[in-house]
Amino acid sequence: MRLLFALLLSSSLIVAADLPDPAAITAAMKKAVVYAHTQLAREGGYASSYDKEGKIGEVEHGKSPTIISIQPPGTTTMGLAMLKAYQATGEEVFLTAAKDAAKALLKCQLASGGWGSEFDFDPEKAKKYHLRSDLEAGDKEPGKRNHSTTLDDNKTQSALLFLLEMTHEPACKDDAELKRCTKVAFDALLAAQAPIGAWPQQFSGPADASAPVLKASYPETWSRTFPAVKYTGFYTLNDDNLQQIAKVLFRAYELEKDERYLAALKKLGDFFIRAQMPEPQPVWAQQYDREMHPAWARKFEPPSVTAYESIGAMETLHQLWVLTGDEQYLAPIQPALAWFERSKLPDGKHARFYELKTNKPLFFVKDTYELTYDGSNIPTHYSFTDEVQDNIDDLKKKLAQSREDLQRKLQGPATPKEWKSRAKGVIAKVQKALSALDSEGRWLKDDQIDVAEFSKHLTAMAYYIEAATKSVKP
Repeated sequence: MRLLFALLLSSSLIVAADLPDPAAITAAMKKAVVYAHTQLAREGGYASSYDKEGKIGEVEHGKSPTIISIQPPGTTTMGLAMLKAYQATGEEVFLTAAKDAAKALLKCQLASGGWGSEFDFDPEKAKKYHLRSDLEAGDKEPGKRNHSTTLDDNKTQSALLFLLEMTHEPACKDDAELKRCTKVAFDALLAAQAPIGAWPQQFSGPADASAPVLKASYPETWSRTFPAVKYTGFYTLNDDNLQQIAKVLFRAYELEKDERYLAALKKLGDFFIRAQMPEPQPVWAQQYDREMHPAWARKFEPPSVTAYESIGAMETLHQLWVLTGDEQYLAPIQPALAWFERSKLPDGKHARFYELKTNKPLFFVKDTYELTYDGSNIPTHYSFTDEVQDNIDDLKKKLAQSREDLQRKLQGPATPKEWKSRAKGVIAKVQKALSALDSEGRWLKDDQIDVAEFSKHLTAMAYYIEAATKSVKP
């Protein structure tokens, strides 16, 4: 297959006249990846952004010449983009870069099985982590070292998704260490699923088997002032935590047909059903305590029902129905959609937070973080309103389609005509990527090398090449 791609890409004559030449696009991709791999990578991994010279890497909480990010954008998004580039073109330069990104993740895998936000390869800074390699060397006590697996902001989930794709790449079939790392991470993730079916924001070991399995309910009272409780053990929908876990499990089951993944998905679906709040607010909260009451997290995340997280819950439930055909996963959606319709703000948007039972929109006063119903003077670092109508409309369209049609669409294009349509659909993105690439092979944003821009552009080009190649009749 790789040889076929190479032969197809070697001649623009086989591509329709109205499609750009894949060979020229591949050359641009090579230029960018060679620059990134030789100038930006630290032990194969990547920060979220760099200064213009590529010397200092920056992540969400700091800067360092030796730091990489696990949280997207970073090592995981770059690795996936490079793997996609290899699969589209068969060019070894992309595979080498993807393999090195995977090796970086192997080196910083935590003793608990997953990953944190970032890792610094400076020898002194690396001492603050308790790694899987430490554990396997006999160093079993983490002490004060960082060792908790983090699911917040798609950290461990994105690492797992990238490593999963790498283990199923034929060119990596003999990489025993890659497979072992991935297995350890999946085993840890599955073990951390609580009896109720959810995951906390962070974990350092298996779930508490004695945790109760309850339906969500309204607390009798809740504090209007921030209680500063530790929330990392709460069942967390915030930042798409559970939705991103579902994404990984869906893909793992698709690739491996391991019943453990299907069982975990069904158990997660059961959690979403239990976590739907009763009327008058049949939607979901950002996070729940063990009693399944909506709970405080950060000082600007109160007990409430939320619009954004409820969208993710409904989307996951619908995907579970598409996979299993079990109607119970559809049952929560219509009451939730009715809530969205009656809970719009005057401008058509939705508040991020709605007060429990009263359904009044909740906001915070800028600087003081006093809870208020007035949204005229709010902090600017966080979105207190959400534009979710497009998501709602998209979900309604899917609900109107048959399960069989939705399953067919998940398979992607099936004919040269369909592949050509996909290729045409990304031409504008490819042209933008080509025009933005500078003479050194960098994609800059605000005078910085931006890894999100890099991953976005490289992925668009890879998707185009794949589609353009497959649009040619054999």
